[in-house]
Amino acid sequence: MTMLSARIERLPFSGFHRRLLMMGGLGYTFDAMDAAVIAFVLPVLRTDWGLSSVQIGVLASANFIGFFFGALAAGACGDLIGRRKVMMSALAIYCVASLFSGMVNDWTLFLALRIVAGFGAGAESAIIAPYLSEFVARRYRGTFTGALAGFFSFGFVAAALLGYFIVPAHPQGWRIVIFITALPVVLLLWWRRALPESPRWLESQGRQAEADTIMDAMEADHMQGGRALPALNAQDVAAPPPSMSQGKLLKNYATLVSGKLIRISSMTWLMWLSITFSYYSFFTWIPSLLIQNGMTITKSFGYSLVMYIAQIPGYFSAAWLNERIGRQATIVSYMLLGGLCALGLAFTHSDAQIMAAGVLLSFFMNGTYAGVYAYTPEVFPTQVRATGSGLASAIGRIGGITAPILVGFIYPTAGFAGVFGMTTAVLLLGAAAVTFMGIPTRGRSLEDIAASELS
Repeated sequence: MTMLSARIERLPFSGFHRRLLMMGGLGYTFDAMDAAVIAFVLPVLRTDWGLSSVQIGVLASANFIGFFFGALAAGACGDLIGRRKVMMSALAIYCVASLFSGMVNDWTLFLALRIVAGFGAGAESAIIAPYLSEFVARRYRGTFTGALAGFFSFGFVAAALLGYFIVPAHPQGWRIVIFITALPVVLLLWWRRALPESPRWLESQGRQAEADTIMDAMEADHMQGGRALPALNAQDVAAPPPSMSQGKLLKNYATLVSGKLIRISSMTWLMWLSITFSYYSFFTWIPSLLIQNGMTITKSFGYSLVMYIAQIPGYFSAAWLNERIGRQATIVSYMLLGGLCALGLAFTHSDAQIMAAGVLLSFFMNGTYAGVYAYTPEVFPTQVRATGSGLASAIGRIGGITAPILVGFIYPTAGFAGVFGMTTAVLLLGAAAVTFMGIPTRGRSLEDIAASELS
């Protein structure tokens, strides 16, 4: 571990970290609102624009097509030009495209703008966790990053509230909710100007003086009011420093599929693919599926709202467990329990059974994400952390792209049983990958993980 890393590890959780949590978390909130509100917009567009089930499925996948390319670009650029520049650019792209998507009247133009908005949202989502986790000490990194991901739940609940109260109440309600999801991002873009670049990334690029300046500011922030810093542990600084060689795009991707990293990379791809496929096969279609199952649009939105609210305890319970039982155990447990709930949902008959199974499935699938967002950045070394996280997130978005389209084809012939039976099988695959291919990260510094597991 380098001196800079040891300085990060000794920092107690402070106001600086709370600001990081709030700024990163609000970004995830708006990303989630933008993605989730489409589920409430689609039933209206289906009627207003006379769209087929396949067209609805393609529209539902538009964000995730953008997510795929955004996550790839963010990961690659985050390691080459810095985490902060990527995050700020992604947020601006998302804001502009999302606003314009609420102004159009043609489904093909709407599709194109949702892809661009998804590009910005996907880039931001892919960079926030690896970026902000590099500021955090090992003893609370899992809880911090899991709680950061927990802000997704607030965005989904807010989208469900907007869908429930505004979409059915006004002929142009769907446009109003899109504007509401995009406009507050302008304030967040302004606020984030104060965020520094990751000192760990700066150090990996040989920019030691800049990294030390940021660390000085972090330590000064903590010492305001007379608080003292713990003494540095000399033993922590004894390990060799990380490589100072600056990477290139193809070299970074080659690193991810070489040596021990190929197993880790493959594990993250399967983990992300399984949870993202399962998640969006459920949440993108649930309002429409409930309507097609005989509910009114208002009742289906009410049921969806309750299921979305279940995300909040799901995320934050898993964030707490990240440091108690470890990321691997949290992810596997929540995936397995989510699979059982999906299996139960496949055989429900009454509205009450649908509600109970849907709430539990929402709880466990979102809890899985709290583990996934904490775990993914930890298993890659600093030089390729953003590239590895971005590629895993991008591969996960393939699940987000294909899941709504597959549900559009499967539901008319196989019903609830077919859709949620498929979800169960995919979750079991992800749990197996994390169990047998993952590595332990709880209570370990990022440098220790890289040195002992990946070198």
